[in-house]
Amino acid sequence: MVNQTYSLETDKDTLLKMYREMLLARRIDERMWLLNRSGNIPFVVSCQGQEVMQIAASFALNKEHDYILPYYRDVGIVLHFGMTTREIFLQAYAKAEDPNSGGRQMPGHFGQKKNKLVTGSSPVTTQVPHATGFALAAKMENKPSVSFVTMGEGSTNQGDFHEGINFAAVHKLPVIFMVENNKYAISVPYAKQVACENISDRAVGYGIKGVKVDGNDAFAVYQAVKEAHDRALNGEGPTLIEAVSYRLTPHSSDDDDSSYRSKDEVASEKSKDGIETFKNYLVDNGLLNDEAIEKLEAELKQEINDATEYAENAPYADASTLTKYVYGHKEEM
Repeated sequence: MVNQTYSLETDKDTLLKMYREMLLARRIDERMWLLNRSGNIPFVVSCQGQEVMQIAASFALNKEHDYILPYYRDVGIVLHFGMTTREIFLQAYAKAEDPNSGGRQMPGHFGQKKNKLVTGSSPVTTQVPHATGFALAAKMENKPSVSFVTMGEGSTNQGDFHEGINFAAVHKLPVIFMVENNKYAISVPYAKQVACENISDRAVGYGIKGVKVDGNDAFAVYQAVKEAHDRALNGEGPTLIEAVSYRLTPHSSDDDDSSYRSKDEVASEKSKDGIETFKNYLVDNGLLNDEAIEKLEAELKQEINDATEYAENAPYADASTLTKYVYGHKEEM
């Protein structure tokens, strides 16, 4: 159940916008899997099970001032910050109009300057010191900006995580580190990754605040991120947030998760799906009904159909642009 100790200081329209974005991210992901299994796109790295925490966190941030450093599962976050459904499908098809890299990277390498989405890369955790750098710049320039960076729990075992968070803590930088703990680093369960009980416990070693929340509870995640955002802007330094959920799909379209977890385990976790919990909260409080749900599903299906068709028919990058964004040329220096 949703923890009603917390409440969004907002109205019905905003709550419905949150639900729309959660559901859109889920439906986009489901379509991606169908396209992959039918041979239309080469690769999917899924957001299913993590949409609630992504959208709830996004609504606690500032689109105008904050810089976002997402990791590869963050379809919900990039949607909230301005990437369109069409653009997400363009990157899945690796077409020339892909705003992330012009079709040059695998899906999930999000980056879009106009929306303050900072480009990521395949090596996990490299975005953490980058986020610290953006926060340092904001502090030096006295700007009301917070950098928000996400990662899986497996990333917290990498050197980049510790170096980035330590520097941010020492200099009291305005950055929020949110760990999307989905309980598996590919095939490695949480208990075999770390010895501490919670990822958030690691905050004490850096002298910063650590918070653990139920990632399926939109209200709890929103409250944690909002408070962290306020602390950052008040000069109180960074926060480490651990939002716990579950990855409902295999690690990627190339993974066989049956080799390391049971169908019963996955089914049990699906019964706790945060999107269903949030929808039930809206229904129980008279903010949503069956007619509105049916209408929304139809709208999202049409939006995704249009985006799929556009991306499928869009041109690939011309071969003459092969070295663009890869090698510098004298005339560009």
